[in-house]
Amino acid sequence: MYTVIAVVILVALFLSAAIRILNEYERAVIFRLGRVIKAKGPGLIILIPIVDKMVKVSMRLVAMDVDPQDVITRDNVSVKVNAVIYFRVIDSIKAIVEVEQYNYAMSQLAQTTLRSVCGQAELDELLSAREKINEQLQVILDTHTDPWGLKVATVELKHIDLPQEMQRSMAKQAEAERERRAKVINAEGEFQAATKLAEASKIIENHPTALQLRYLQTMREMSAEQNTTTIFPFPIELFKPFMKLLDKEGK
Repeated sequence: MYTVIAVVILVALFLSAAIRILNEYERAVIFRLGRVIKAKGPGLIILIPIVDKMVKVSMRLVAMDVDPQDVITRDNVSVKVNAVIYFRVIDSIKAIVEVEQYNYAMSQLAQTTLRSVCGQAELDELLSAREKINEQLQVILDTHTDPWGLKVATVELKHIDLPQEMQRSMAKQAEAERERRAKVINAEGEFQAATKLAEASKIIENHPTALQLRYLQTMREMSAEQNTTTIFPFPIELFKPFMKLLDKEGK
């Protein structure tokens, strides 16, 4: 009786030590007496107790924040930059065997690479060409982490903190640029208006009656307004026939 109970207990202990269940996103790197056998999973796997050792590896995409780094750009501007990295394990054996704590190694490599790449760019390029900087970071990190069995999918710059003096300087520069554009647009408007007036004067010169029609239209517009005082401009051309008669009589 006791023997049966002891056997049942031993079998239960053996099964609990030998049987492992892995999720769909997990892999198990199996070490047998210190040597890597292979990676197993997902699902049910069986180990040899005491002989085999299992190390779990997650194959899901990891989003890692890179701590803010103090960077001096190529044009000697001090900024603070941070980023986020998206990567995953593609070779679970390399991720365990080739590097110790691949998450920590990725974090340290990302910090140094971020300082190096951003330090080679000017401030304007850092602010306006983020996609180019992101691509450079992704290529460098992916190249260095490939022997570790990692794949860097995307690198994105999150924040670029500028000194207060630089922010004020950039605000003044932006304001000056807006004023310049406003003056250019105003000058273009004045030029177009002057061009149209010149064309209108040529038409009136060739067709004097157009001036009379314009005069009548102006009178109509003035009469429609509720004004207490109305000034009637009187074109001198209306007096020309009378002036000619006076000249003839004088002669």
